[in-house]
Amino acid sequence: MTPRVPLVWSDAHRRHQPSAEIWLGVRTPAVELPARAEAIRAELEGAGHAVVDTTPHSDDALHAVHDRALLEFLAGAWDAWESAGLPDDPGQPEVIPYFFAHSGLLGPIEPALPTATWARTGRFAFDTMTPIGPGTWAAARAGADAALTACDLVLGGAPAAYACCRPPGHHVTRDAYGGCCYLNNAAIAVARLRDALGGPVALIDVDAHHGNGAQAIFYDRADVLTGSVHVDPGAGWFPHFLGFAGEDGEGGANRNLPLAPGSGDEAWVAAVRELAWWAAAAAPRALVVALGVDAADADPESPLRVSRDGYRAAGHALGALGLPTVVVQEGGYDVATIGGLVRAALEGLMSGQEGTDGVEARRG
Repeated sequence: MTPRVPLVWSDAHRRHQPSAEIWLGVRTPAVELPARAEAIRAELEGAGHAVVDTTPHSDDALHAVHDRALLEFLAGAWDAWESAGLPDDPGQPEVIPYFFAHSGLLGPIEPALPTATWARTGRFAFDTMTPIGPGTWAAARAGADAALTACDLVLGGAPAAYACCRPPGHHVTRDAYGGCCYLNNAAIAVARLRDALGGPVALIDVDAHHGNGAQAIFYDRADVLTGSVHVDPGAGWFPHFLGFAGEDGEGGANRNLPLAPGSGDEAWVAAVRELAWWAAAAAPRALVVALGVDAADADPESPLRVSRDGYRAAGHALGALGLPTVVVQEGGYDVATIGGLVRAALEGLMSGQEGTDGVEARRG
């Protein structure tokens, strides 16, 4: 019988309940909602995966990948917004930017931190789709702790651990947030494992959209391999400005495999396998998987057509590396199928690990 991956969980995710997203200046229904994580937990717990409570960790782990100014802004953004009376006048119930610190505006000048609360958000946000409400920071901070708790389990000897992080995080860079993400949980896990193991760590992102955050954070480091398979941003998909092949990073330690919209299991699983083989060549000591399941064919945000079997095959390919593995939840917005897709990926991961002797994990 395939062993079960421990599921790291925090109820604090429920405190982030965005009322809407602002897309093209229009309020549209939010899709990154608490029901996503609840559906995943119900599926995995029903399948016998043990639930492990998140434990608090030092802010030092966040400072390893994010600028202090971003963290201070996120922690205090809602209180400042509310104190300024902005939920009443002009009637914006969540923190939303309207003016951005664009390089074309600033030229060679470093941006100041605006005095006006309503302008300060544009110093740190890169889109209007990522609202901050009264419970957003607590949820995001708990998500980072979930990823770090999963690292603790793996460093303690578990072959794999799954962090049910919500909100997701893979679009957050060192000093800017967006894409429905606030803290880069996968990058935080990578830094923790790299420091603990004293060697290279691989991060493979299988979300439908480019893992731009980790690429930006680790782009000038050769000891973190960042690979992403995602829909081609050149076909009109987020994050639009980057995520292309040829963005190679320090010493070739970054690799992007963009796929045409509508790509299904064959192309997608082949790309995941290619990233796994590419990462293995650098003999990493651990693996972090940014597990977005929004590439699934039923997902409302999906530009791709991946099946449950495809996620199981991808999980198997990653598990076959034989590495201690932390899986961090990213996208996936079809509540009816999200749990089954995550379960399939984890089952594939563990079956892949069962078929190896862990040589790669012990190398170095």
